[in-house]
Amino acid sequence: MRQLKHHEKALLRKVNLYSWKNDSNIRVAKILRTYYIQNREDYIAYDRICGHVTSLASKLKTLEKDDAFRLEMTKQLLKKLYDNGVIDSATSLEKAERISASAFCRRRLPVIMVRHQMSATVRSATELVETGQVRVGPNVVTDPAFLVGRAMEDFVTWVDGGKVKRAVAKYNGKLDDFELLQG
Repeated sequence: MRQLKHHEKALLRKVNLYSWKNDSNIRVAKILRTYYIQNREDYIAYDRICGHVTSLASKLKTLEKDDAFRLEMTKQLLKKLYDNGVIDSATSLEKAERISASAFCRRRLPVIMVRHQMSATVRSATELVETGQVRVGPNVVTDPAFLVGRAMEDFVTWVDGGKVKRAVAKYNGKLDDFELLQG
């Protein structure tokens, strides 16, 4: 390698090549890969929501402990986070302060499908959702960024007349000939 000229050395004095300005890119890329998030803006939205929730929780903590407004808002915030499945229990405001964007990523439909053993991987679950093979309640969902709350978690099923539901019924020996005529 050649010797650097004076002006090149002067420029490199101000640059630290070992410390990046934003080290969170590696962490974000790992989360995007783990939960197979195709749209980076989804993760950014989850991160912003976490920022708003943590700032709200810290502002609520500054109020007096026996303040009626603080108690009511804390109760509403914890109930909303618990119902959406972001926190495990609605016991204290510290749980709301410590939520992360990964908590929202774990509530995405493909991740719930993997947890319920409807699919082996998040990637294959995402493909099934995008092709319209999954419904939540009565509605067919084609967006993999769909967040499933605790109340709707039990209603994630296959679409009636879909190829996957037919294959599962055939494997279990419960395929009805009448269903073959319908589909």
